[in-house]
Amino acid sequence: MGVIIIEEIELKNHLLKLEEELLKPEIRSHPDRLNQLLADDFFEFGSSGKVWHKEGNHINGLSNREMILSEFEIHPISEAAVLATYRIHDKTRSQKTLRSSIWRNNNGKWEMIFHQGTLTDEIV
Repeated sequence: MGVIIIEEIELKNHLLKLEEELLKPEIRSHPDRLNQLLADDFFEFGSSGKVWHKEGNHINGLSNREMILSEFEIHPISEAAVLATYRIHDKTRSQKTLRSSIWRNNNGKWEMIFHQGTLTDEIV
């Protein structure tokens, strides 16, 4: 494997870990950790159709649900930005969504700047 492929695999694993962390109830209800993971200019187009900003509900804690992540992939946008795509099965609400997040490297620390959830009927 070339160095670039190894670096991309390491980045994919790192961003997957961060995305999975954002699904954990103990993180979703912890404003300090959310503040570290979400960029100051973070916003989200929720599966509900609402637009959320870091200054709003997210920093005060997210709803806690049992969610299963699958089919995680990354798509580099630049050296400092990556699009992550995946599927979520929200067992609490019996919903399936397609998800996308944009992560930005800010002085060696990856932080989410955008997230979108789109409802789907597809099997996860």
